[in-house]
Amino acid sequence: MNTPSNVLVVGAGAAGLAVVESLRRKGYRERITLLGEETHAPYDRPPLSKQVLAGTWHAERTRLRTKDVLDALDAEFVLGDRASALDAATRTVRTESGAELRAEAVVLATGLRARRLPGLSGTAGVHVLRTLDDAARLRGELLEAERLVVVGDGVLGAEIAATARLMGTDVTLTGPQAAPMQAQLGHQVAALLAALHTEHGVRLLPDTLVEALETAGGRVTGVRPVGGGTLPADLVVAAVGSTPATDWLAGSGLVLEDGVVCDSRCRAADGIYAAGDVARFHHEALGRSLRLENRTNATEQAMLVAANILGEDRPHTPVPYFWTDQLGVRIQMHGLPGPAATPHIVEGAVEEGRFVAQYLDGEGGPVAVLGWNMPKQVNQHRRQLIGRYAPAAAPR
Repeated sequence: MNTPSNVLVVGAGAAGLAVVESLRRKGYRERITLLGEETHAPYDRPPLSKQVLAGTWHAERTRLRTKDVLDALDAEFVLGDRASALDAATRTVRTESGAELRAEAVVLATGLRARRLPGLSGTAGVHVLRTLDDAARLRGELLEAERLVVVGDGVLGAEIAATARLMGTDVTLTGPQAAPMQAQLGHQVAALLAALHTEHGVRLLPDTLVEALETAGGRVTGVRPVGGGTLPADLVVAAVGSTPATDWLAGSGLVLEDGVVCDSRCRAADGIYAAGDVARFHHEALGRSLRLENRTNATEQAMLVAANILGEDRPHTPVPYFWTDQLGVRIQMHGLPGPAATPHIVEGAVEEGRFVAQYLDGEGGPVAVLGWNMPKQVNQHRRQLIGRYAPAAAPR
């Protein structure tokens, strides 16, 4: 395989920056261009719903690298210009400003776009949280609001509810699940998270869908759940999920199915790769495709893409992982538990507020491990999962 004479990375988040850094660490000295939709230099997203929203971090602290470190990469940063189209055959990206960027290797790292509640464009007091600017706007209003309703009980919704409650806001968290983050944690551990939120004064409305928002004078005044009634609100956050940012790739010739479909090398087409939240890759050990939305995978996958661009030919076979901090508790999950997996506590105890739980499949084997305020211990138990997620050795 010939080393490409130039590389274009589309997406200036954690995955995009990690591709650039990894290429340079591996000795690649040719031209690299990093194209980003936002005007901000690469920054970290996990703190947005926690430290940034709470005001314990200034925006500058989210920057992934200082200006001097970015300058030392000797890469061209094209920021504030959104990619609008890709010609996969010529590996040419067109941008909204009219620029055309062509490279021998292209990496797609455009991440996600927040889903919005329909029909509410321009309604004051209704927010999503995906970008640094989103966090700044939401914090500004949260400081003045008395009553917040968070629509959506996944990871992001639960984190926003927890942060706002610690700021002293009256918070209602509503969503379709029986408990926050049940899809990720299973019903037993999600019930513990629900109890934690309730203990701290978050009002939970489980098994609840939202029918509409109520407004007056162009501003939200309440949330109307299906089945009747109204939840008064000065502020509403829609945390109803996200979609891979692939709209600009329509007509490119790439396969788009809940992300950019790639092989196990994260290759979507000849000379075109994907990394991070937007990438749907084939996991050789599991025998199926995955798209992982977490910071750790974004970095690890980006490093592997850089290696494969330079000819290393390595499969991406991670142990899926995510973490969340809420109300003084750090929850870490390694693996994919699945709806039928049963958690069993193997260290610590629920009563102590610290435990590690293994999730077992129907045959009694561990498929995932969760830590509740036990970060060191859960990493030790993670080792038991590596065999399940590692590809089988090729026959000699």
